[in-house]
Amino acid sequence: MSGLLRICTAGSVDDGKSTLIGRMLHDAQAVYEDQVTSVRAASKNRGAGPIDFSLFTDGLKAEREQGITIDVAYRYFATAKRKFILADTPGHEQYTRNMATGASTADLAILLVDASQGVKPQSRRHARIAQLLGITDFVVAINKMDLVAFNRDVYERIRDEFLDILGGARCHAIPLSALQGDNVMGPSPNTPWFEGPGLLEHLETVDVAHDLTAQPFRFPVQLVMRPDHQFRGYAGQIVTGIVRVGDLVTAWPSGRSAHVKRIVTHDGDLDMAFAPMSVAITLDEEIDISRGDQLSGASSPPHVGNRFQAEIVWMDERPAQPGRVYLLKHTTRTVAAEVDRTLALNQIGTATVAVTHPLVFDRYENNRATGSFVLIDPATCFTAGAGMIAGLGESDRTQPNSPISAAARLAHLARGASSDAEAIEAVERALEEMLT
Repeated sequence: MSGLLRICTAGSVDDGKSTLIGRMLHDAQAVYEDQVTSVRAASKNRGAGPIDFSLFTDGLKAEREQGITIDVAYRYFATAKRKFILADTPGHEQYTRNMATGASTADLAILLVDASQGVKPQSRRHARIAQLLGITDFVVAINKMDLVAFNRDVYERIRDEFLDILGGARCHAIPLSALQGDNVMGPSPNTPWFEGPGLLEHLETVDVAHDLTAQPFRFPVQLVMRPDHQFRGYAGQIVTGIVRVGDLVTAWPSGRSAHVKRIVTHDGDLDMAFAPMSVAITLDEEIDISRGDQLSGASSPPHVGNRFQAEIVWMDERPAQPGRVYLLKHTTRTVAAEVDRTLALNQIGTATVAVTHPLVFDRYENNRATGSFVLIDPATCFTAGAGMIAGLGESDRTQPNSPISAAARLAHLARGASSDAEAIEAVERALEEMLT
């Protein structure tokens, strides 16, 4: 079980997300006394009873005026068993892009639904976004059970509907009342038929650990370090996998391989490094590598291509237009890109993305770090869209070691040579490697 759990809440507007989170923070004693005093005073002004728990997370003036969540509110708290980073995300359709932002780094999603209203289209939408973003662990919080007299049939009907929506994902459904505190901190006498753990107990014990070291080695190069003629190191963060001195690694998109000579850190050299460590790697051969290139394990190559398919969440009020040029930020590389379809604000759609320079990537389902990207409007520098790579484009279904990639590799070697003789030698050596 991981010591830190990243959570996001999701669901339709007015399902009680902020109230639930505020109740949990309050009962877990994760808010300061002056905050409690301030919220009590604000609750009286709104006529919301002794305490309006939603005010612990709805911090914007507009949120308190309208009684809705607009921005993503992050809260950090801890119990004796675990630490938590919690993102309270908006439920309104207008702010779907903010929900996607909060879910992008979460390990687990709490999907709330009003028991008296049932599953709404926005509940389904948020569940789909959470799954697209790679979340596989869910809590279905069936809230406001006090409004349906804690009816077991209502709970089971909503639970079964969400099980169908979420497919094979791991799902724990809890009947609760955020307002009254039933099944939030502990079991409730109002639900004797529910034998599972309450919300906080489940969050303290659920195992959602994603072992980054079990995945193939991926190292996007952030900086080439050349303090003198004797040292050439490639600095960056290991996003997945393990690397050891002596390992054979491949640089992409060139496709050239070499062995790891040193793993350098501020505190000295290491024999082994693993995700998510930041290190500098030196190789036993001089290879033309620059920022945006990627080192990988020689036995587990990534995809290399100028075209791929992706699921995109559009975040810009200006719709996406085919033929319009955007900047695409992927790991440590930024390139120009186009999408082949129109997407409106908050729309989610599958599109083919074409880029001007080959990207080194994995499918998002296999690697979050190398399978995600953002699209930026070059005129405003606004984040226009967030994408999850689903696969290669129809006209670019090539593996890294295909003839097309080999030709690109040879051309890259020839262009990088300082003389004709060096170019010939480099190409001959590369051809020999390919044919053996």
